[in-house]
Amino acid sequence: MTRVLVLNTGSSSVKYRLFDGTTTLAKGLVERIGESGGGTADHRAALQQIMSETDLDGLAAVGHRVVHGGSDFTEPTVVDDDVVARIEALIPLAPLHNPAAVSGLEVARTLLPDIPQVAVFDTAFHSTIPAEGVTWAIDAELAAKWQIRRYGFHGTSHGYVARRTAEILGRPLEDTNVITLHLGNGASAAAVRGGRSVATSMGLSPLDGLVMGTRSGSIDPTVIFHLHRVAGLSLDEIESSLTRHGGLLGLCGDNDMRAVEDRVEAGDPAAVLAFDVYLRRLRETVGAYLAVLGRVDAITFTAGVGEHSPTVRARSLAGLEPLGIAIDPTRNEAGAEIVSPADSRTAVLVVPTDEELEIANQTRTALGLAD
Repeated sequence: MTRVLVLNTGSSSVKYRLFDGTTTLAKGLVERIGESGGGTADHRAALQQIMSETDLDGLAAVGHRVVHGGSDFTEPTVVDDDVVARIEALIPLAPLHNPAAVSGLEVARTLLPDIPQVAVFDTAFHSTIPAEGVTWAIDAELAAKWQIRRYGFHGTSHGYVARRTAEILGRPLEDTNVITLHLGNGASAAAVRGGRSVATSMGLSPLDGLVMGTRSGSIDPTVIFHLHRVAGLSLDEIESSLTRHGGLLGLCGDNDMRAVEDRVEAGDPAAVLAFDVYLRRLRETVGAYLAVLGRVDAITFTAGVGEHSPTVRARSLAGLEPLGIAIDPTRNEAGAEIVSPADSRTAVLVVPTDEELEIANQTRTALGLAD
């Protein structure tokens, strides 16, 4: 039995995909949950709708995406009452994401009581980062008490893409060093040595690191104090500004990279600055991870922007030719799998991510099911 239903439960949506091995049998999205005049009334109704519309005959397991696993969850975990309680206890670390995951877990367990459920955590892949890579120089007792450290996210994507990169290059994963760039509306980078994450750009939350569609990425913490004390903004207002009204949207009014690139092409000054800020942060991060890894066999772009923007790929790595990193314009514009020249010391790849497939595979592994 290899059929696995993958659920990604958000606050107002449930995305699902049914696999038999690596084959997708069904997929879909229920949106506007709980909204007036919208979709279903609640998550229970949404999951009931999914199950009524999907042939679950022979279902072996349900795999759930859970954004934050804290320090406790470092691998896919079979769900029981204790696991649900521990995920619920992590809500203060992920107040926008974990409550929905808990709802999804509870409802799916009620509706499918005889089917094993597995939680797969975005943070788990980054649990291999050494202590010096996850520790910030703040009061150690304070950090320990409130679980303040770098966790990292997009782990299922970074892990999947790093493995696919090694396969494409025909190299053993354990002997492949790769910088993975997950660039979508949310964006993060990871340095992966031999299949294990050793650095990543997101931190305690998905707000840290690269410039994103609506998130600011890394800023001086004093900005928060200044906006609170001098501008008079509440902490909730500041959080909303940095997470929902920052990034590309905050800089130029557009969070869709396609629209930003069109405006850059037209010479719009705000879009040009936003794009330059985005690229500068990305290039700085690549440079940092070159130093972390020492030897880099590949740089791999993935997710919506990474997979579909030749301009971002070319301009983010421009000027790195002396380091053995280059983009072949023809391959890049054609959307080839390998977009670097054949003689480059470091390969540059474009690899479509598949987080749902990775969750399905990890679910089978946790339960000891054959592929």
